Amino acid sequence: MWLALCAVILGTFVTVLNNSLINVAIPEMTNVFGSTTDTMQWVLTGYSLAAAIVIPLSGFLGDRFGTKKLFIISLAGFTITSVLCGLAWSDISLIAFRVLQGISGGVLSPLSMTIIYGIVPKNKIGTALGIWGIAAMAAPAVGPTISGYLIDFFSWRWLFFISVPFGIFAVTAGIFLLKESPLKQASFDLGGAVLSVIFFSTLLLALGQGNKEGWTSLYIVGLLFVSFFSLLLLIWVEAGAEDPLLDLQLFKNPIFTLSVICGGLVMAGLMGGSFLVPLYLQNVQGLTPIDTGIIMIPQGVLMALMMPLSGRLFDKLGVVPVAIAGLLLMSTTTYELQHLAINTPIPWLTVILALRGMGIGLCMMPITTAGMNSIPKELIGRGSSLSNVLRQVAGTMSIAIFTTLMTNRQIFHVRNIADGIPSDSYLATQALSQISSALAQMGTDAATATGGASAVLVGIMQKEALNSAIADTFLISAIPLFVCIPCVFLFIKRRTVKTKEKMVPAKEAAL
Repeated sequence: MWLALCAVILGTFVTVLNNSLINVAIPEMTNVFGSTTDTMQWVLTGYSLAAAIVIPLSGFLGDRFGTKKLFIISLAGFTITSVLCGLAWSDISLIAFRVLQGISGGVLSPLSMTIIYGIVPKNKIGTALGIWGIAAMAAPAVGPTISGYLIDFFSWRWLFFISVPFGIFAVTAGIFLLKESPLKQASFDLGGAVLSVIFFSTLLLALGQGNKEGWTSLYIVGLLFVSFFSLLLLIWVEAGAEDPLLDLQLFKNPIFTLSVICGGLVMAGLMGGSFLVPLYLQNVQGLTPIDTGIIMIPQGVLMALMMPLSGRLFDKLGVVPVAIAGLLLMSTTTYELQHLAINTPIPWLTVILALRGMGIGLCMMPITTAGMNSIPKELIGRGSSLSNVLRQVAGTMSIAIFTTLMTNRQIFHVRNIADGIPSDSYLATQALSQISSALAQMGTDAATATGGASAVLVGIMQKEALNSAIADTFLISAIPLFVCIPCVFLFIKRRTVKTKEKMVPAKEAAL
C-alpha cells in the first residue's frame, strides 16, 4: 500500500514542480523569444484552461478505463510534453505544447486522490492524504529557487527537462506498484462534457483576461454571458442525465457541500498570498527571484511538514479541532501582513510566512478529506473531479478579484500621495533638490538631473502606493479565512437519541 502511495506522490510532485518552475520564468522566456508579456502569459493560461477542461472528465475516464491505466498514460503524456516544451522553437510552439501538457496534467490531481481512496483503508485515509499533500506543498517551496538557479546558470529549457527523469521514474513505479481498479461501464455524457468545456473555459478565460481587457469590455462581458448560460444549461442537463459527468447530486450531501465551500474559502485566502508575497518582495523590496524563493522556502517546508501531521490528527480527532487550529494560524498571519511597509524586516516577514505555512498545512487536507469521506466509495472519482475543478475556479476567481482590487487601491494611494504633496510645497522642492544634487555629483548635466529627479520621485511614490495596495489586499484576503472558521464548526455531527416515535436531536430530547 505505502509503496503504491509513493508512486502517486511522485506523479503529483512532477506536475506541481513543473508549474511552480514556470511561474517565475515568464520574463526570461519573453526575452528569449522576443515576445510580449501578454502573449507569454498564455504559457500559464493555456495550461490552466486545458487542465480545467479535462478535470471534470477524470472521474468518467477513471471509471471507464481504470485508474492505473489512466494514471500511467497521463503521466507519460506529461513527461513527453515536458520534452516538447523544452525543445520549443517559438512562443507559439511553447504555448501549444503547454496546452497539451495541461490536458495530461489536469487529470493527475483528482485521479491521484481517487487512487489513494482505492488503496488505503478508511481509518488511515487522513494520514495517507497528508503524506500525499507533502508533494503538493514541497514542490512550490523549492520551485522558485530552483527556477532562478536554472535560468541563471543553465537555460530556461531545463525548467522542462528537469521533470523528465522524475516522470520516467514515476511511470515505471506506477506500472509495477499500482493495481488496476475495477472497470465500470457507463455511458458518456456528451451534453455534459460539451457544456462543462464551454462553461469552465469561458469563465476561466474571462477571469484571467478581465484585468487586461477591462471588466466592462464587450469581450469579457460576452465571455461571462456565455459562461452563465452554459452553467444553467449544464445544471439542467446533468440533473436529468442517467450517468452525469458532473454528479451534482453530490451536493445533496451536506458534509460534501460544506467541504467544497470551506475549501473554496481557504483557496481564496491561499491564492491571495501566493501572488502578493512575490510581488511585494520583488517590486517593493527589490529582491531577485532567487532571493524571493529562498525567503519563501520556510513557508513551503512547514506546509509540507504539517500535511502528514494534520492527516494523523484528523484520523484521531476529526476535522474540527485540526482545521480550526490551522485556520486561526492562517487567518491571523494573513491579517498581520496588512502591516507590510517598504522597509519591513525580512526576518519578521519570514516568520509570519512560516507560521502561515503551518496554518495552511493544518487546515487544507482535513477539510477536503472530511468531504470525500462522506460520499460512497464508488463515487469517489466523480467527487474528486468535482471538488478539484471547483477549487481551481475558486483560486482563479480570487486572483482576478485581488488583482483588480490591488490595481484600484494602487491608483487610490497614488492620488492620495500626490494630493498630500503639492508640487510647489517645501517638502517636494527639497526632495527634488536633493535628488538633483545627487545625480549632478554623478556627472549628470543640470537639465537631465532635474528630469531624472522628477522620475525618481514619481518612482518612490509609485512604490509606496504599490506597498499600500498590497497591504490593503492582504487585509481583504483574510476575510474568507475568518468567514471559514465558523463554517468549520458545522462539521460537528449532532447526536441523536432514538425513541419509539422518531429520532430526535439529543439536545431536544434532553428537555
